Amino acid sequence: MSRFYNDAVFWIEVDKIKPNPFQPRRDFDEAQLKSLADSIRQYGVLQALVVTRKEVEKPEGGLATEYELVAGERRLRAARLAGLVQVPALIRTGEESDLMKLELAIIENIQREDLSPVDRARAFKRLVEEFKFTHLDVGKKVGKSREYVSNTMRILMLPEHILSALSEGKITEGHTRPLMMLIDRPQEQETLFKEIIFKKLNVREAEGIARNIAVEKARKLIDHELIEIEDQFKERLGTRVRIEKRTVGSGGSDGGRGTIDFFNKDDLRHLLERIAEEEEKVEEKIAENAPPLTDEEKVMAGESDDDESLYSVSNFSI
Repeated sequence: MSRFYNDAVFWIEVDKIKPNPFQPRRDFDEAQLKSLADSIRQYGVLQALVVTRKEVEKPEGGLATEYELVAGERRLRAARLAGLVQVPALIRTGEESDLMKLELAIIENIQREDLSPVDRARAFKRLVEEFKFTHLDVGKKVGKSREYVSNTMRILMLPEHILSALSEGKITEGHTRPLMMLIDRPQEQETLFKEIIFKKLNVREAEGIARNIAVEKARKLIDHELIEIEDQFKERLGTRVRIEKRTVGSGGSDGGRGTIDFFNKDDLRHLLERIAEEEEKVEEKIAENAPPLTDEEKVMAGESDDDESLYSVSNFSI
C-alpha cells in the first residue's frame, strides 16, 4: 500500500510538478483563485500538496526527478499566481495507479464540496466506465448513497449547452430535475430551459411547468389529431403552444383554449410578426390559385384598363 515518504513535508519547485491527468475539475473560478493567491502571499500554503515522484532519463543523459500532482490542483495554481517558487508537498511512495490518482482527486474535491455538479457526474462516470465500479462502489468511496451517485450521473443525459449553463451557475442543480422530466421531449425541454434563464424561474416554478407538460402529454395520448395541430402551431410560431380540449354545452360539442408562451414583449411582438407573415402567405396562395377575373369583375373591382368601359352599356342590365 502506498505511504508517504518518511511522513515528511518536502519543498518542491513549482515548475517540476505536473498536473494530475485524472483531475475531475475542468473549471476553476478565477476570482476564487486570485483570492487564494492573495492569502498564500500573506500566509503561505497552509496545507501541503500530495504528489508522486519518479526518476526519468534526460535526453542528454543522467536522471531527473519529476513530480506528478495527486491532490491540491487549486493550491498549486494559486501558488503560481502568487509567484511562489516552491510549495510544500507530501510525496507518496510506491507506484500510484491511474485509479488511485482519480480516486484521490475526486475524494479531495468531494470532501471539500469543491466540484461542480457536472464535473462530479463526469468523475463518477469515469469510475464506472473506466474502472468498472458499480454505483454502490462509487458511493462507498465518496461517502454517499447509491441513489445519490445514480441521480448525479443522470444529469449527463442533458444537452451539452444545458450542462454548460449548470457549470457556469446560470441554473442550479435543482433545476436539472424538472429538465430531466422532459428528457423525451427535447423541444419542451429547450423551451423550459430558456424560461428558467430569461424568466429566472425558481426550482418549484420549473417543476410545476414540467409536471403540467407531463400531465398534458398523458391526457392527449389518445387524441393524435390534437397533438398534430399543436405541433404545427409550435413549428409555425417557434414557441411552446398548449391546446387544452374540453367538452362544452349539453350537446357534447368540442371546445377548448390555446395558450402561447413568450419570454418578453419583444418575443410577443415577434410572435405577432410571425402570425402576420403566415396570413400573408395564405393570402398569396389563395391569389395564386384563384381564376382570372372577368371584365365585369375587373370593373366592379376598379381594375379595368379601359376607362371608357366603365360607361359601356354591356356593363349595365335592366
